[in-house]
Amino acid sequence: MAGQGTPATVLLNRQKVVHRVHEYQHDPRTESYGAEAAAALGVDPARCYKTLVATVDGALTVAVVPVSGSLDLKALAGAAGGKRAAMADPGQAERTTGYVRGGISPLGQRKRLPTVVDASALTHDTVYVSAGRRGLEIELDPADLVRLTAAAVAPIAAS
Repeated sequence: MAGQGTPATVLLNRQKVVHRVHEYQHDPRTESYGAEAAAALGVDPARCYKTLVATVDGALTVAVVPVSGSLDLKALAGAAGGKRAAMADPGQAERTTGYVRGGISPLGQRKRLPTVVDASALTHDTVYVSAGRRGLEIELDPADLVRLTAAAVAPIAAS
């Protein structure tokens, strides 16, 4: 699959992590990138994870939660060892990660940020996360996702 190299896929290849890249036609009018990916790929939204950038006590923190739910900011703050969490400014999230909104991957970010993966990820054999651009997803073992992002694992999703 030529032309799909993103920092996320380059990292996975360099680390020799087993993964599959899935491409789909992104609709620029979509409002929910994660739901679009799950539907386009025919994947249960509980196995498709969105990457959100928040601040915990002012420090940027990545949260990886299923597209079928939403981020529990209070749970994220606790999991990250902080008191307060809020969604980060989208522009700051894009500049810091090196990815555009709707295509932010938890892998291969420009600046490595503290990451928390929702505990539900570990209940699946494989999960889907953004490969670093809209219309491109990576399927991989959730244990590899946690290892490569040095993530904490905690229940941070609200249904």
